[in-house]
Amino acid sequence: MGFAVALVFLALAVIVALGAIKIVPQGREYTVERFGRYTRTLKPGISFLTPFVEGIGRKVNMMEQVLDVPRQDVITKDNAVIQVDAIVFIQVMDAAAAAYRVDNLHYAIGQLAMTNLRTVVGSMDLDEVLSQRDQINTKLLNVIDDATTPWGVKAARIEIKDLQPPPDITNAMARQMKAERERRAVITEADGERQAAIARAEGAKQAAILEAEGRREAAFRDAEAREREAEAEAKATEMVSQAIARGDVNAINYFVAQKYVEAFGRLADSPQQKLVIVPAEMSALVGTIGGVGELVKAIGADGPPPPPAATARPRSRAGLSGPAVPPTA
Repeated sequence: MGFAVALVFLALAVIVALGAIKIVPQGREYTVERFGRYTRTLKPGISFLTPFVEGIGRKVNMMEQVLDVPRQDVITKDNAVIQVDAIVFIQVMDAAAAAYRVDNLHYAIGQLAMTNLRTVVGSMDLDEVLSQRDQINTKLLNVIDDATTPWGVKAARIEIKDLQPPPDITNAMARQMKAERERRAVITEADGERQAAIARAEGAKQAAILEAEGRREAAFRDAEAREREAEAEAKATEMVSQAIARGDVNAINYFVAQKYVEAFGRLADSPQQKLVIVPAEMSALVGTIGGVGELVKAIGADGPPPPPAATARPRSRAGLSGPAVPPTA
């Protein structure tokens, strides 16, 4: 009989010990209640309770949690109806406040997010809602964080998951985007054509400048050549004049021979002449040319001789006899 009683007391002692020893896992916190009143919070690890006096009240998750905000229809400021849903990231900072200051914490935060989501989106135009998600997230975060602070909860982030306009608005937006793309393409093409026209005009301008510079250089060279030719002619005339002044007959023969050859050269080059009559008195012309050679030798010491005249086979004047030969090319 005594052995049975001992076993009963041993079993009661084990039960009491197991009820008094509590092990709290990492990421959790337990509230302790004494006769139904909150007294303290148990941190992760092993803790001891007073048997039959203290008990575990609430087991609170202290890790960051994700709450889904259901999809809902929201009317924007410009009376467009869109469907919006979101997600909220929260973390309990005070286990006692989260356990005893609000009932059903997750439901309360979800309803708070839905109502504030309607408020924030309803105060904006459709274009602002579609293009300013970051501002919506920031406004919602500030409002919900302030509202959940007394509950011992911190709202870490709020993100808009999806914004779905009505089908007619979606089609209108697609047409608007297409028109905008086409407008940009036309502007880009026009700008390219303008740049090409400018480049072509600039190239034509540079070509005209270079051509004008070339003509100017050519005119300058032609003028310089004519000047040198005139100087040579003047120098030759001066030399011949000096020879005539000294009484040299060959100087006079030089001028006569020069004019003689030039005259027959013009007759030979005429396009209307088919035959050239060479005069028979060639010995007189040869003698004249010989006199010119002696004149050149005589005045060679004074300077360079005048430029040679163009050679051509002379045609005899009317009444002169001689053999007929075809004109030279």
